Amino acid sequence: MRHRVLPPLATALLAASALPASADPFFDRVATFMAHSNVEGEADKPAVAEIISANADGTLLVYTDAAGKRVGMIDINDPANPKPLGTVAVGGEPTSVKIVGTTAYVAVDTSESFTKPTGKLLAVDTSAKSVAKECELPGQPDSVAAAKDGAFLAIAMENQRDEETNDGNLPQLPAGSLVTVALDGAALDCARINEIALTGLASVAGEDPEPEFVDINERGEIVVTLQENNAVVLVDGKTGKVTGNWDAGRVDLDRIDTEKDGVIRLDGKMENVAREPDGVAWLGNDRVVTANEGDWKGGTRGFTIFLRDGTVQFDPGNSLEHAVVALGHYPEKRNKKGIEIEGVATGTYGDEQLIFVGSERASVVAVYRDREGADPDLLQVLPGGIGPEGLLAIPSRNLFVTATETDLTEDGGIGGQVVIYQRAERAAPAYPTIASELGETGLPIPWGALSGLAADKATPGRLYAVTDSAYGKAPRILTIDATRTPAAITAEMTVTKDGKTAEDLDLEGIAVAADGGFWLASEGNAKGRKNLLLKVDAKGAVQDEIALPAEVEATATASGYEGVTVTGEGDATTVWLAQQRPWKGDAEDEVKLFAFKPASKEWGAVRYKLEPKGEGWVGLSEITADNDRVILIERDNQIGSKAKLKRLYAVPMSEMKPAPLGGELPLVSKAIAHDFLPELQAPKGYVLDKIEGFALDKDGNGFAVTDNDGVDDASGETQFLRLGRL
Repeated sequence: MRHRVLPPLATALLAASALPASADPFFDRVATFMAHSNVEGEADKPAVAEIISANADGTLLVYTDAAGKRVGMIDINDPANPKPLGTVAVGGEPTSVKIVGTTAYVAVDTSESFTKPTGKLLAVDTSAKSVAKECELPGQPDSVAAAKDGAFLAIAMENQRDEETNDGNLPQLPAGSLVTVALDGAALDCARINEIALTGLASVAGEDPEPEFVDINERGEIVVTLQENNAVVLVDGKTGKVTGNWDAGRVDLDRIDTEKDGVIRLDGKMENVAREPDGVAWLGNDRVVTANEGDWKGGTRGFTIFLRDGTVQFDPGNSLEHAVVALGHYPEKRNKKGIEIEGVATGTYGDEQLIFVGSERASVVAVYRDREGADPDLLQVLPGGIGPEGLLAIPSRNLFVTATETDLTEDGGIGGQVVIYQRAERAAPAYPTIASELGETGLPIPWGALSGLAADKATPGRLYAVTDSAYGKAPRILTIDATRTPAAITAEMTVTKDGKTAEDLDLEGIAVAADGGFWLASEGNAKGRKNLLLKVDAKGAVQDEIALPAEVEATATASGYEGVTVTGEGDATTVWLAQQRPWKGDAEDEVKLFAFKPASKEWGAVRYKLEPKGEGWVGLSEITADNDRVILIERDNQIGSKAKLKRLYAVPMSEMKPAPLGGELPLVSKAIAHDFLPELQAPKGYVLDKIEGFALDKDGNGFAVTDNDGVDDASGETQFLRLGRL
């Protein structure tokens, strides 16, 4: 077995500016369709898109929406402008769908309990948008695949285990099975359903097979994964006979993060980990590729290419996970299975066989190029929406599609999405916009949740960023080279106090100090953490920790410091800190810009009037001093189509005259300096909520960055924006 070690990620992911003049084909996102677009009047109810299928000419998509017990339809004649075609109720939770001709075959779970699994197969007329026929299935279905000639369907009957029973251990009968359904000219015949037993094949709980995913090659051979059983089975689709099976094997992993402690440390190991494959797809007729999610005890954070006899041809080891770390997408709060590879798809685009590998937890899809007799190449990594579950290759139109099963609308987040990508010759892919190089350990510099930005005083394009409370147990200062595309995180520095890592900080702002060190703003919370202004030296060691006067801190809410900047020199130096939202005693539409003079230790402030609130709240996210003005990010906390306010406002420097705290504070004026909405809409995803960092470099060029929330209930996507001279 070969474990591939990727070339240095600086070469693999940050080489766009060094590409040859001749362009290469890459996928870029061209549209994001919200599942809520198909269910008008239900914006406050869950709507997801989990598994997805396309018709033969790739102009119609049908996706499953288990939350709404329906399937949705999308017209993608123009893939950049998908149109809603409505939904069809299916009377249960749809688990999978496959279109043959004009019929969408939908597997539906109708189970009352784990011990009494039931389901049905529906034939949905995509023209009439109605259920034409339904057949009872012998249990709870999961994945559906169709033979290339449309002669039959294969359905994995999972009869899934109850994770709350016996600690989720197997066996938990009734056993799962494989079902084939013969089609007569695409017509569904309930009398021609054949159940194929899969018991006695796996070495792990062989009496209780848990079929998960199926695919069918051009010969009509079915491959099915038995996830918890850590096995792969081959079946002749025409005769129903098992023609092969193998144990998916185990892997030793090292240089991975294994602790859920708010720190990404690539120094752990896991030994003898079962692959426990989930998604599966044929590579031609003699190889299969599995997504090794691990739903029970396993999960190797990658995928495997098997020959048809079970020989392992390729496994990426830890390299795919390292690539995800370099992109800021690593889901640190789910370290048992890391990036949790769940789905795979394959397709031949031109003369290239491509493999798509989906990470549900990191919300990305890696695109590999299969190479005869050699390891596959990692070509690019796509932002996949939140929790990509369904992966769909449409080579005939140079399209690729993901469907996401995560809906966060009840918590003010985004709903399920169908994301459409198109492949074309480009100098470089649009994503990522920022990625890390290898650090001193030879591993990618971990990052995420970028908040404040600051610019180096001497070098154009050199920026500094801080990570916020998502990684509060190891707060860091990151160095960014913004002259490269994508921007490169080239160095990291841990903030320390008394020789130890400074903990329980929520760094939301950074400014360069005159002595080569930094001023940092740490936001307080409602649990006792105070708002703090920190002075650190050039190595990140805390030299001074400055709190607000006690009577002022007592008025603070959880929305505290959100940025820091410096004006003046010598004894006239003033450190300014932006207050995100109103505190107790503030007008409901006003916040304070605090001023601290290091020479005299005096505090003062001015008042700043926020824009009127729409849905949600409005507040500040950054403060940056320019020559004759102070620039602030003012934004709402809305996401997607609800986002209305993401702007820069400028305050004249002449009005930044603080008055002592406790008395009447002057109110400053402001003017719009920049609207971020066009830049946040341009990547064709949903509009990201948190535009939190802004800086002007030595040459006066503006840069901004979004906070990806540490991939927690978010897509993990980071947009690094180049604004030019403002």
